[in-house]
Amino acid sequence: MPNPFVQPCPSSSSYPSSSSSLSPRHPQRFLLDCGATSSSNVGARVWLPDSEFISSGTPKNVFRGARYMVRTTYFYGGVNGPQHPSPPAFDQIVEGTFWSVYRVQYLYGFRPVYIGFRVCDFGRFLYNTTDFSKFGLSLVARHSFGYSGPAIGYPDDIFDRFWEPFGENSPPKQTAAIITSKFQILRALYFAENNESSLGDARILSIIVNGITYYQDLKVTSAGVVVFASQWPLSGPVTITLTPAASSSLGPLINAGEIFDVLPLGGRTLTRDVIALERIKNSLQNPPLDWNGDPCMPRRYSWTGITCSKGSRIRVVTINLTSMDLSGSLSPSIANMTALTNIWLGNNSLVGHIPDLSSLKLLKTLHLEDNQFSGEIPSSLGNISNLYEVFLQNNNLTGQVPTNLIGKPGLDLRTSGNSFLSPAAP
Repeated sequence: MPNPFVQPCPSSSSYPSSSSSLSPRHPQRFLLDCGATSSSNVGARVWLPDSEFISSGTPKNVFRGARYMVRTTYFYGGVNGPQHPSPPAFDQIVEGTFWSVYRVQYLYGFRPVYIGFRVCDFGRFLYNTTDFSKFGLSLVARHSFGYSGPAIGYPDDIFDRFWEPFGENSPPKQTAAIITSKFQILRALYFAENNESSLGDARILSIIVNGITYYQDLKVTSAGVVVFASQWPLSGPVTITLTPAASSSLGPLINAGEIFDVLPLGGRTLTRDVIALERIKNSLQNPPLDWNGDPCMPRRYSWTGITCSKGSRIRVVTINLTSMDLSGSLSPSIANMTALTNIWLGNNSLVGHIPDLSSLKLLKTLHLEDNQFSGEIPSSLGNISNLYEVFLQNNNLTGQVPTNLIGKPGLDLRTSGNSFLSPAAP
C-alpha cells in the first residue's frame, strides 16, 4: 500500500487573493455559460458568455504550469424533437487526453441545451501527491458523510466543489463502503473537529482500508486535516474503517471523502507544430471543421488530413488535404514543421506564392497540383535531398523551372499547365 500524505485543510486565507503577486499572473477562476450572449450573476458568481472561448479557444485564459480544476455541467431539453428522445452522449478531451464519456441529463422544461463550464486554479494546496506533469485526476465520487439532502456546496470552499450525500442522515459512522471500479485511484479523506462537542478533548483515530492499516493515530483538529493517498489499484467494494486510538477520549469521525481515477496524460503535439498548424488554419478561408484542440491527440481524434509520429515526441509528419475544396493561401509557417515528410494539397483553390520549404529536410513528396499558385518555383526545393515527387501542374506559376529540379536524379517533377518562360517539365 502506498504511503498516505497528510496536510491541513486549505482555507480562503491561505489561498492567494486577487491582489496577490503572481509572476506571471494567471487567472484563478472563470465560469462560462455556453450559448449565453451576456454575462450574468448567479449566487454571487459571475458567469461569462463563451463567444471568445469556442472553436479555436483563447490561449491567454489559462497558464501553462498552473493546476486547474475543471467542472462541466450539461442539461438537455429535447431540442431534437420527439423522434430523438435520448439525450446526446459525447467524449470529453482535455489537452490531448481522453477524459470521459459524458451522457447529458434530460431536464424537462429547461431551455434546449445548457452547458456550464467552471475552471478553478487549485494551486499547490490539493491532491499534491499527484505528478501532474504525467497524470490527471478524473472525479469518481465526492461525498459528504452524515448528510442526506441534495448536493451541497460551501460558500467558503475556495475550490467551489459540490458534495453528494452518502448514506442516511445520521452522524458519521466508523465504517463507510465506497464502490469503485478497478483503476489506479487517488483518495482524499477529510476530517474536522466539532468544537462544540469536543470541549478540549482529543480525537485521535486510525484509518483502515479493506483490513489494512492506512494511517495510524491521526489527530483531528478544528482547523481540519486531509489525508491523501497516492496511486493504489482497487476493485469492488472499498471499506474504510475508523478506529479510535487508546489515548483518544472521543470516538472516530469523518466528514467527507473523494475518489479519483488517476489518468496517464495522453501527451501533446510538439508546440512548434501546433503553432504552425494554427497559422496554416488562419491562412485558409475554410479549414476543416475539426481543426481545433490538439492536432494529434488523442490519436483517434487527430485532425482531418493530419498524420502524426509515434512515441513520446509527437510530430506532424503528413498533411493531406487533397480535394478538400480549400481556398486561401499556404502560410510560410509550414516551413517550421520540420518533421514533415509529405505535403498533399492538390485539387483545391489555393492562391499565392509557394513558401520556401528548404528547412523541411525530411520532405519526400510535395503535391500542389490543380490549384492557383502564382510566382516562381522556389529553387531551394532542389536542395531537399529526400524529395522524390514534386507535382505542380495546372497552376499559375511563372518564371523558369529551377535547373536543380529538372536535373535532380530520382525526382518525379510535373509542371505542365503553367506559364513558364522556359520549357516545362513533363
